[in-house]
Amino acid sequence: MQEKRVEDQLIIEADEELKKKAIELADEAEFGKRKLKGIPYAITYLIAFSMACFQLYTAFFGTLTATLQRSVHLTFAIVLCFLFYPYSKKARRADLNLIDVLLAILAGTTCIYVAYNYQDLVTRIGNPTQLDLIMGILAVVLILEATRRAVGLPLVIIASLFLIYGFVGPYMPDMVAHRGYSFRRVVDHLYLTSEGIFGIPLWVSSTFVYAFVLFGAIFERTGAGEFLMKVALSLFGHTRGGPAKVSVIASAFMGTISGSGVANTATIGTLTIPLMKKVGFSPELAGGIDTAAGGNGQIMPPVMGAAAFVMAEFLGLPYLEVCIAAALPAIIDQLALLGAVHLLAIKYDLKGIPRKLLPKFWSTFISGSYFLVPILVLFYSLIIERYTALKSASSAIAVAAIIYFVQGAMASLGMTGTKKTGSEPKPPNSWKPMNEKIIGMGDAFFNASRIMAGIGVTCACAGMVVGMVTLTGAGLNMTNVIMGLSGGNLYLGLFLTMLACLILGMGVPTTPNYVIMATIMAPALLAMSPGTPIIAIHLFVFYFGILADGTPPVCLAAYAAAGIAGADPFKTGVEAFKLDMRTFLLPYMFITAPQMLLQNTNAFEAGWIFITASVGMYALAGSMQGFFMDKDTWYERLILFVAAVGLVKPGFYTDIVGLAGVGMIYWIQKRRVKLMAVTA
Repeated sequence: MQEKRVEDQLIIEADEELKKKAIELADEAEFGKRKLKGIPYAITYLIAFSMACFQLYTAFFGTLTATLQRSVHLTFAIVLCFLFYPYSKKARRADLNLIDVLLAILAGTTCIYVAYNYQDLVTRIGNPTQLDLIMGILAVVLILEATRRAVGLPLVIIASLFLIYGFVGPYMPDMVAHRGYSFRRVVDHLYLTSEGIFGIPLWVSSTFVYAFVLFGAIFERTGAGEFLMKVALSLFGHTRGGPAKVSVIASAFMGTISGSGVANTATIGTLTIPLMKKVGFSPELAGGIDTAAGGNGQIMPPVMGAAAFVMAEFLGLPYLEVCIAAALPAIIDQLALLGAVHLLAIKYDLKGIPRKLLPKFWSTFISGSYFLVPILVLFYSLIIERYTALKSASSAIAVAAIIYFVQGAMASLGMTGTKKTGSEPKPPNSWKPMNEKIIGMGDAFFNASRIMAGIGVTCACAGMVVGMVTLTGAGLNMTNVIMGLSGGNLYLGLFLTMLACLILGMGVPTTPNYVIMATIMAPALLAMSPGTPIIAIHLFVFYFGILADGTPPVCLAAYAAAGIAGADPFKTGVEAFKLDMRTFLLPYMFITAPQMLLQNTNAFEAGWIFITASVGMYALAGSMQGFFMDKDTWYERLILFVAAVGLVKPGFYTDIVGLAGVGMIYWIQKRRVKLMAVTA
C-alpha cells in the first residue's frame, strides 16, 4: 500500500506550483489572458456553450450551406475573442469594459449580417449596396483588431500589407505589379464571396477543427491524459534518461488527440520536467526536450492541428490521405527524437527512475484500456469505414461522452472511488459525481469554444490574405520572384521557402503560416519541380511552419517549458532548436523522394525506407549532439551528417554509402570506448 501511495504521488500529484504555472501558461496561449468572474463570466460561458451546441448539432446532423456555416461560426468566434482577449497587456483581466463589449457586439453584427441577408447577398455579389460596404469595412477592421489581440501584430501587418497591395498594384515594380482594384471591388471580394474572409480556412475552422478540438476537450476530461502518462512511464521511465523519453512518448500520444504544441508542452512538462531535473538534466535541457516533444505532437496523425485540415481542403483530398502521407515521416521523427534523448542520457551518464516507483505496465494498461476506445473508433471511422473527418470526429465525440458519463454513473452508484489515493468509495445513490460530470461536460464545451475563438479569427484573417492573392494574382508574381532569386534551382528555392516559413512563423501561428506560405510559395515550388506530388510541397511548408514554433528568439512553447523548468527561455529555445535540427532534413526528402510519403511505392520499399531513414535520423542526432558511442571528433560528426543525409534520402546507392558511414563510425568509437575501458 505504501509503494502504491508513493507511485500515485509521483505520477498524479507532482508539484502544485508547477501545475499552476503550467495551467496558467497553457491557458494564456490557448484561451486568452482575460480571466472573467461573476456576471461577465456567466455571459461568456453562455455564448461559448451556445457555440459548442451549434457546432455539435451541425457535426451530427449536417452542416449548413457553406457561407451560413462560416458566418455563424465567425460570429461566435469574434465575439468571444473580444471578450476573452484584452486590448493590451496592462488592461484589467478580471472584468469586461464597455469598449470591449461594444466591439464584440459590433463585430458579431458584421458577421451575422452575412447569414441574415444571405439570400439577398447571393444575388448582388459584385454589386454591393452602401450598407454592404460599410459592414464589409467594419468586418475587415474588427477581424484585424481581434487577430492582434489573439496572436499579436505580425499576422495583422502581413494581412494589411496584402490589402494595401490590392490598391497600389499599378505602382509596384513590374515583377509584382498588377492593374489595381477599387475600394468597392476589394471589399466585395473579401466580404461577399467565399474567396476572402469566408474562405476555405474559415470553413475548416467551422467544421473539422472545432469537432476535433471538442473531442480533445471531452477526452481529456475522462482522465485519458493521466492514463497515457502512466503507460509511458511504465514503458520508459526506468531506462536511461527515462523521464525525457516519457516526455516524447506522452507528447506523441497527446498529439494524436489535441494537435497543439503549446498545450502538449505545458501539460506533459508539468510532470516530466521535474522528473528530468531529478535524474540530472539541466533546467534548460529539460525544457528544450519538452518543447521539442510538444512540437512533435503536431505532426502525429490522426490529429495534426488545424493546418492539416486546411491542407486537405486546399488539395481537395480526403483527410485520410493527408494522414497516410504524414504517417511514416512522423513515426521516423518520433524515433529520431527518442534516439537523440537516449544519446544525451548516455553522454551525461543519466539514469532512469527506479522501477519500484513506477506503475506496472500490464495492470495499468488493462485498468485503463477503455480510454483507448474513442481513439480506436476514430481510427476505424477514418481508415476502415472511410468516413469524412467530421463524421469520424463526431463518432469519437459520442464514444468519449458515453465513457465520461458512465464514469459518473458508476461513481454515483458507489462502484468507484474518487481519484485521490486512499479515498473511500462514494455511498450508493449519491448524484454528486454525476452532477460533477455534467458540469465538467459544460466546461469542456466552454474550453473548446475558448480555444476556437482565436483559431476562428486567425483563419478569417488568413482568408483575407488568400483573397487578396486570388484577386491580384500575387501567387503567380511570387512564383516569378522565387524563380528569379533562386535562378530556377529547386534546392535554393526550397531553402528560401524554409527561411520564409521560419521567419513568418516567429510571429504567426502554424495555421495562418501554412495558409499564407501554401498560397504564395507552393505554386513557385511546383513550377520548379513539376513532377513532384503536390502533397509533398504542402507538407514541406506545413513542417517548417511547425518548426518555427520552437525556433528562437520567438518560441512560445519554449517559454511555457522554461516557466515550468525555472530556466532561461532563450537558452531553452536554443536547446529545443538543436533537437529539432534533425527534423529540418525530412521535408527536403518529401520533395526529392516522395516515396517517404508513401507516394508511388510498395510495402517492401516503404519498410526499407522506414529502417534506413530511422538509422539515418539516429546518425543525424549523433552528429548534432556531438555524441554517438563516444564523444565525436569533428570529422566523425561530418561523416555522421553525410551518412544521415544518404540514409534519409531513399535510394540504393545512397543507402549503401550511408550504412557504410554509420558502420565505420560505430566501429571506430566502439573500439575507442573499449581501449579507454582497458586503460581505466
